Amino acid sequence: MIKRLHSNLFLVSNLKNTAEFYEKLGFSIQKTSDAVRIKIGDFTLAFMDEKQATITNESGASLKGLGIYTYIEVDDADKYYEFTKNKNIHSTEPKTWPWGKREFVIKDPDGYKLVFYSSIK
Repeated sequence: MIKRLHSNLFLVSNLKNTAEFYEKLGFSIQKTSDAVRIKIGDFTLAFMDEKQATITNESGASLKGLGIYTYIEVDDADKYYEFTKNKNIHSTEPKTWPWGKREFVIKDPDGYKLVFYSSIK
């Protein structure tokens, strides 16, 4: 039986740049010699240097994150948007969607898409 969702692994071109980017976003990161990890509750976002990874991108091409969006809930999407804007992090403008979420998208240094959202009350 399925027990739980544990983590996502992202292959990145520069581990140091990735760590700095996610720290700038306000995440608390864990660094090791070959990876950076972000623990959010019981879930982990893991980043590994693509040149040292024991697994490879199946396509052989650099299509990182194509069609994948990682959703991260924040208290207030507009306030978090202002926080990221003040740190010169480029994103889309916040938008309210019919499904009851206000969200905006940021791409990390490798093009992985992060959707920051809050629920509309």
